[in-house]
Amino acid sequence: MLKITKSIAKLQITRKKGFTLMEVLIALAITSFIVTALYATFFLSQKVIGAIDDSLIRLQEARLTIDNLKREIESAIYLKDREYTLFKLEDRDLYGRSASRLTLTTFSPLTTGLTKISYIVEEIEGRLILKKAMTSAFDSRIKAKDIELIEDLHSFLIEVKYKDKWVKTWDSSLTYSMPEEVRISITISEKPQDNKSKSDDGISVFDIAKPMIGKTL
Repeated sequence: MLKITKSIAKLQITRKKGFTLMEVLIALAITSFIVTALYATFFLSQKVIGAIDDSLIRLQEARLTIDNLKREIESAIYLKDREYTLFKLEDRDLYGRSASRLTLTTFSPLTTGLTKISYIVEEIEGRLILKKAMTSAFDSRIKAKDIELIEDLHSFLIEVKYKDKWVKTWDSSLTYSMPEEVRISITISEKPQDNKSKSDDGISVFDIAKPMIGKTL
């Protein structure tokens, strides 16, 4: 009888060391919830990092475009007795957003000799895209080479200083001169066009260039 009692006691102790089916199911449910939460957090963080990387890339593109344009303006040349030289700025807008058009003759490291360069904003499938066209300043028959600079552009604004005021138009064939200063402003959308909201005011980058050729240093 004593042996039977000891056996029953050992069996009860053994049962207490295990888990019931209900406990296992509850543990699995909690584990699944934790794994799902961790996966969602990881996925969200990756999405945020991807969006930040995309914004930084487009911001770098805007900065690089302004730096190149600044150098081209500083190297721009206009001579009254040379019809192939010019500096022309037109005030345009697309969908209520600034889309300046600039054409100038300058020296560019990308080409040899004097080059005619145009900066144009085009609308393609609802997106504003900044393009750059380059050709020889001496021969208009040579087809310009188009370069796509920035997609998902919010605005492209160029202004020149005239009598202490910033104006949006300039034509060297009428003024017979180059502007003293040129202000360049590029605004890119914070998000790609597909994810852009109506409240997206964009991120702006700007700089001021001063034409140097023919000026006293």
